Amino acid sequence: MAVNTIEELFIHELSDIHSAERQLTKALPRLAKAAHSDKLASAFETHLGETEGQIERIDQVVELLGIKLKRIKCAAMEGLVEEGKDVIEDIEKGPLRDAALIGGAQKVEHYEIAAYGTLAALAKQLGYKDALPLILETLKEEKATDEKLTVLAESGGNQKAAAAA
Repeated sequence: MAVNTIEELFIHELSDIHSAERQLTKALPRLAKAAHSDKLASAFETHLGETEGQIERIDQVVELLGIKLKRIKCAAMEGLVEEGKDVIEDIEKGPLRDAALIGGAQKVEHYEIAAYGTLAALAKQLGYKDALPLILETLKEEKATDEKLTVLAESGGNQKAAAAA
């Protein structure tokens, strides 16, 4: 897709993260089921609800700005989801798989943080004052989810994986 203006770049990036979030809504239930730790499974289930809300916010941005999303598939999220499938297939359910799932989930969060940070910067540049708070709210949620995953890893998840080795 040719992108020639900053407005087109904003629409492209918004379309890409919309695709990413939709892919994630399909992957999170699988991750929750694959988790050994109830806390990790719960974190994935909680993030599913947040992700659905984030899609709704993207839809609000689209409506506010009167734009149309492009029909694209986020290749980055597709790859990250595939990595998650590989973890589930290759690592027996238990603390080691949980450690790998947390790492994969943090890769997803870091991708989303970068995407929403970029969208926020573009929205500021374009003067999209009504859309900016919606984007920043999602960015804040993604950062909070990353922190929660770090706490899960540091509060015993990685130690249990090491002990199981």
